Amino acid sequence: MKTIKLNTGIEIPVIGSGTNTFGKDNHDYMATINNDTTELVSAIDLGYRHFDTAISYRNEAVVAKAIAESGLDRADFFITSKLPGEPNYTADEAAVRKGVEQSLAALNTDYLDLYLIHHPWDNLAEIFATWQVLEDYVEKGSLKAIGVSNFNQEQLGYLLTHGRIKPAVNQIESHPGKWHDAIIDYSLKEGVVPEAWGPLSRVSDQARETLTTIGHDYGKTWAQVILRYQLERGVIVIPKSHDKHRQALNLELFDFNLTDEQKVIIAAL
Repeated sequence: MKTIKLNTGIEIPVIGSGTNTFGKDNHDYMATINNDTTELVSAIDLGYRHFDTAISYRNEAVVAKAIAESGLDRADFFITSKLPGEPNYTADEAAVRKGVEQSLAALNTDYLDLYLIHHPWDNLAEIFATWQVLEDYVEKGSLKAIGVSNFNQEQLGYLLTHGRIKPAVNQIESHPGKWHDAIIDYSLKEGVVPEAWGPLSRVSDQARETLTTIGHDYGKTWAQVILRYQLERGVIVIPKSHDKHRQALNLELFDFNLTDEQKVIIAAL
């Protein structure tokens, strides 16, 4: 697996797995947690080591269970979780600390590789106060890197200007029809690695047809073309699948390169 070095110096695998419907009845985001690790175990068997979860997903403990079942060392994995951008977790220092400790306990680990503020809210000073608590956890080693999710340029820029520690990652929605080029370009310029959530979601039939045609040149699927496009522009991807075959396909991205002409076509979708 290829990696990118974050501005903290640690390496992050460029492909990970989303988990927001894993370990839940009927693979429904809002459903009851059933502790089923089937999709996580199959992903680990295929070679995934980067997993993205969150307090809001309610399944941090399911991810921990799968890692324990794998028999592999904790150090073999890159685990991301997220603090909700909600008053219960951001109202004051104690609330932030409670959230971080909740994640560490649920994931059965004494450190997390990456911890994100899941969503911004309309108070930059409060966001910064939350960030300062996360910085303390970095300095004591409990969080190896910290970042943000769904932040726009103003919100990210405020932390870049005021923080002791730069955000390492900005995780954003990015897929055909909503590439979010401006915030990706800004993040890259500032040394913040962009990461695409939902990279294979909401792809129109027309876009899928175009991508399938491009993929035909390489024996690749439309989904693999999307993921390769993101990687080639410096964006980490965290696709999610409950199907072992598709999980495998999402890893097979390193044996082809898109042409400049193809990238122009994809960018316009």
